Amino acid sequence: MGIGIDSHQHFWLYEAHEYPWIDDAKDALKLDYMPADLAPLMAANGIDGTVAVQARQNPRETEFLLELADRNDFIRGVVGWVDLRADDVEAQLERFAPHPRMVGVRHIVHDEVDDRFMLGGGFLDGLALLNQYKLTYDLLLYPRHLRVAIDVVKRFPDQPFVLDHIAKPFIKDGILEPWASEIRELATYENVWCKVSGMVTEAAWKTWTREDYAPYLDVVFDCFGIDRLMFGSDWPVCTLSGSYGEVVGIVRDYIDELSDEDKDRVMGANARAFYGLP
Repeated sequence: MGIGIDSHQHFWLYEAHEYPWIDDAKDALKLDYMPADLAPLMAANGIDGTVAVQARQNPRETEFLLELADRNDFIRGVVGWVDLRADDVEAQLERFAPHPRMVGVRHIVHDEVDDRFMLGGGFLDGLALLNQYKLTYDLLLYPRHLRVAIDVVKRFPDQPFVLDHIAKPFIKDGILEPWASEIRELATYENVWCKVSGMVTEAAWKTWTREDYAPYLDVVFDCFGIDRLMFGSDWPVCTLSGSYGEVVGIVRDYIDELSDEDKDRVMGANARAFYGLP
């Protein structure tokens, strides 16, 4: 068995004004979630390292996650936040990029009012700088943003992108299209990878079955292939609908008939390759 990597999880010290996206429907998340809380869950499920991903849109978030990575070896990488639209974006990148655990950048695009956010306000100019700093970009989208994402990734063929949470399809309602067709189109760009993550919160919370995910997993495994998919838990957000072990189990059960080498790719090797993890 290879090294298990959780390619997508979060940490926070909860303060309401810092996390406005944690609304009353997510009361269970209004707590502190820190490395000491995650470590035993990882150990129980054969996960050796993680990528900590931003959950706030300010530079303090990037500082916070990098400080946690300095103190916890299992945090192999950090996907932080910088303001890609800012006049001083290069100064921000020069500040954070040299840190050995800084591996990428994300913006919470799916919460922006304008569905075409990535195409305006200088965002593309900032995105164009990431490759020279050897930073990846995480695409956080809803299905309605996929057409814009396709437009963006084709402009930057040398920039590594990874799609978070398979773009949050309507699993609870069993709706596949147009999500499936647009995912297939996005996957034709070989600089785009995909995280098999964040699915349980798009299903019927706590009453889902593993069969609910099969049609969506069939699509992403078919179009991205074994070499561009990586497991992610989306902990602690996932706990709204399923335990850490259940989330790991959804993916492990689906890939059960693959070779050991292919299982290792999905459960760790691909994340290490994409993010350049130690």
